[in-house]
Amino acid sequence: MITLNDIKQAKEKLDGVIQKTPLTYDTILSEELNSNIFIKKENLQITGSFKIRGAFNKLDSLSQSQKDAGVVAASAGNHAQGLAFSAKYFNCKATIFMPEATPLTKVSGVKSYGAHVILKGANYDESYEAATKFAKENDKEFIHPFADDTVIAGQGTIAIEIIEECDDLEYLIVPIGGGGLISGAAIAAKALNPNIKIIGVQASGARAMKNSFEMQIASNSKSVRTIADGIAVRDVTPMMLDYVLEYVDEIVEVEEQEIANAILFLLEQHKLVVEGAGAVTVAA
Repeated sequence: MITLNDIKQAKEKLDGVIQKTPLTYDTILSEELNSNIFIKKENLQITGSFKIRGAFNKLDSLSQSQKDAGVVAASAGNHAQGLAFSAKYFNCKATIFMPEATPLTKVSGVKSYGAHVILKGANYDESYEAATKFAKENDKEFIHPFADDTVIAGQGTIAIEIIEECDDLEYLIVPIGGGGLISGAAIAAKALNPNIKIIGVQASGARAMKNSFEMQIASNSKSVRTIADGIAVRDVTPMMLDYVLEYVDEIVEVEEQEIANAILFLLEQHKLVVEGAGAVTVAA
């Protein structure tokens, strides 16, 4: 498993490349819930999400020959954009497989960085199967969106940023799709302050990790259905479950209406455009 040192090294690589996004006090939620609640505005990050952190850290770790051969990924959108940006930065060709129902804005975002997009599959897991096959047949490096220690280390940098500004944090509430973000963030947070409780959030229509967490064994879903497409992951990777079991204290789930209400709340009260996957923590 990765350590805080791995995450600190990733942070050094990312300094000057990505934005240090704002951590702001949420007056409305804090008053309503009688707590001090902060929101990390990673929706304002370059490419629109935290995923650039892990993708950039991974590409930076590749040899020049691996970069020259090109990279492949599967993504519902955010990892794709983060990888496409990183590939352009390193002058590396990227081929991204995305589910057929991926929102046009995300597809356009990926193409804007020069990556080649192939729409394949009804969900992330089907796109993943097609992408790994393509990578193997064409001798290209497959960049996993979450089940990769170098990617996880990159995602963990977000927790360092949060704790640098809020060193008495009691709870860190994090969305869970495949588990890369919560794994990296939890490792960093627990290393800096072992008393921090890590709470994961899943959509009720994509709760494979919550089921697996409760049973302590990887348990896949037959299907996923949620407006939070960024965390609509059908299958649980055993490696990621190991991280979650080791570092996460609790996993909760939110219903579709709760996610929709959170999106609307952030739009109306905070003037923030946030996708469902990012809004699940506010919903929780």
